[in-house]
Amino acid sequence: MSRVLVTGGAGTIGAAVVRRLLADADFEVRVSDAHPAPQWMREGCEVHTGDLRDVNEARTATAGCEHVIHLAAIVGGIANFHKLPHTLTEVNNALYNSVIRAALDHSVARFVYVSSSMVFERAEVFPTPEEYLADCPVPRSAYGFSKLTGEVYCRAAHDEHGLPYTICRPFNAYGPGEMPDDEPGIAHAVPDLIRKSLPGRAPVEIFGSGEQTRTLTHVDDIADGIVTAMRSPAGLNEDFNVSASRELTVAEIARIVWEACGNDPAAFELSHRESFEVDVQRRWPSAEKARRLLGWQARTDVEEGIAQTVAWLRRHEPQWQEPVPLSVKSSPGSGPKSQP
Repeated sequence: MSRVLVTGGAGTIGAAVVRRLLADADFEVRVSDAHPAPQWMREGCEVHTGDLRDVNEARTATAGCEHVIHLAAIVGGIANFHKLPHTLTEVNNALYNSVIRAALDHSVARFVYVSSSMVFERAEVFPTPEEYLADCPVPRSAYGFSKLTGEVYCRAAHDEHGLPYTICRPFNAYGPGEMPDDEPGIAHAVPDLIRKSLPGRAPVEIFGSGEQTRTLTHVDDIADGIVTAMRSPAGLNEDFNVSASRELTVAEIARIVWEACGNDPAAFELSHRESFEVDVQRRWPSAEKARRLLGWQARTDVEEGIAQTVAWLRRHEPQWQEPVPLSVKSSPGSGPKSQP
């Protein structure tokens, strides 16, 4: 039985990865996260709570682990990327420095870096394959650049020191585990849209025209893809898009959420607020490489996954629900440029 360190294991994707590992008798799990681990995680895993930006803490967390799945990072929705550009760059780069150094010092068998679809934020080829990264324009957002930097760190550590790595890029993760936020755009789109739709009041406010596209991928599918890539010999020193294949517009996603909340389809209506400086207009990856090399593909239908997420948020409603103000209609050309 091998021990796996999951950094950021108390987060939404991290918790799904931990559940997936615990379901497999081949693994023991150690979680390292600055946020409190839930009871089920404390009962089933070792828990490390030190600051992983400190290389000595990173070494402590990594000691005795054959595999590292590195998820710890500042993440969030589109507003977070614009509000915290220096903070997320500073924190994420500090994490790469110490966690990769610790992985090298302890000679881990596989270092799995969980990157982001945002490395392809300026993609012009669709569906976007992994090999396009070399020709893709560099991300404009600090977040996209930061996640791309992590990929460079992995390859540099491999080229100089032989670090065995796998890079996984989740696309538009959603599912149970992420709470909405009072401020639109801080959380990801699905919990934000569920919060707005549960009261049954139209119009539902979205950023931009709604014609932007996303490829929603359930966290359980993402977790399965990450673990499959980690344990597969075919995943060694490779990168994978970990994604579903169904491209949807934001407006279509908002409608699916509206109906999953039990609302009248005929009452569905959108209002629009100006989006942010960086708002990817099309996101549609190719996941063919993961299917071909790993035998992996996403299996959760979007309607099924969103219904599951709605049910989870209903159960946790007392923790987050406050009256949502009636949305005021506006055109995409009105309102502030950078902040909601």
